[in-house]
Amino acid sequence: MILITGAAGFIGSNFANLLYELDHETKIVILDKLTYAGNIKNLENLLDHKNNTFHELDICDHQALRNIFEQYKPSKVINFAAESHVDRSISSPSAFIDTNIIGTYTLLEACKSFYEKLESNKKSEFRFLHVSTDEVFGSLKKNESKFTEENQFKPNSPYAASKASSDHLCRAYFKTYNLPVLISNCSNNYGPYQYPEKLIPLCIKNAMNNKKIPIYGDGLQIRDWLYVKDHCEAIKLILDTGRVGQTYNVGGNNEITNIDIVMMICEILDKNAPSSTIDSYKNLIEYVDDRKGHDRRYAVDSSKIMTELGWKPSVDFKKGLEYTIEWYLKTNNWYI
Repeated sequence: MILITGAAGFIGSNFANLLYELDHETKIVILDKLTYAGNIKNLENLLDHKNNTFHELDICDHQALRNIFEQYKPSKVINFAAESHVDRSISSPSAFIDTNIIGTYTLLEACKSFYEKLESNKKSEFRFLHVSTDEVFGSLKKNESKFTEENQFKPNSPYAASKASSDHLCRAYFKTYNLPVLISNCSNNYGPYQYPEKLIPLCIKNAMNNKKIPIYGDGLQIRDWLYVKDHCEAIKLILDTGRVGQTYNVGGNNEITNIDIVMMICEILDKNAPSSTIDSYKNLIEYVDDRKGHDRRYAVDSSKIMTELGWKPSVDFKKGLEYTIEWYLKTNNWYI
């Protein structure tokens, strides 16, 4: 039995669907608060199967979590539940403190209480994987080496600080209570099911609706982009074969500026879904004031997971972008 929190969101739903595709008989319990970024439609195929169960639940609800563990007795827990949009964390950080810190603590407490009651043979099977972000490491200069798992945390936004806090809590529960914890820190994900507030889906949706495409500052901020299915395959490897107590960076090795990403999206849309009102979607690009505390560059070194677990990204960036755009073109009303 696998318990997945935040599984109606972007990465969580892609991971749950991957598990289901790999083995329809895998028993999955899905927890999600169904905030604006969660969509039960992301799981519609999976939830038709008798082995899979959904509960609308806030991970800050201690008793509800205890009840879930007692009822389903999971052997593995994966925590995707998080508030994740940096802009929202700047304007309203309290939700990020609640879900990302208090929620992770509450989930760890529930895991700890459940784990301590397990028989020794069941304890050896149990694992808790916390899914985090490269933003905990702060910002890189243009020519600095990529973040490794040994980099110190230097978060610059309330979102990044909340995720750094949750990472520290997970590590502490491993060190203090011997809870079998693993942590992953990923670079920017893209792909189907992402709520259209992040750069790639926002650009696609705005272009499709003939709205301005905002670019922060000079648009030269650099991100490392990772196709979500590649990330989910890495998560499964970490969960199944990673060393307990370890952290694994997961990156796509695609460092690209924000403006170049937007230009690529516009070019693909110009070719595959040309506008009837403007010559090119590039005409919708609009430079706006930069985000407060905007990190200049993120990039992670994935050599540890590649060497230890044999993972590597398989989706070419441009091909992944084409897949993503195709999905949004087909599902224009997925998120209302």
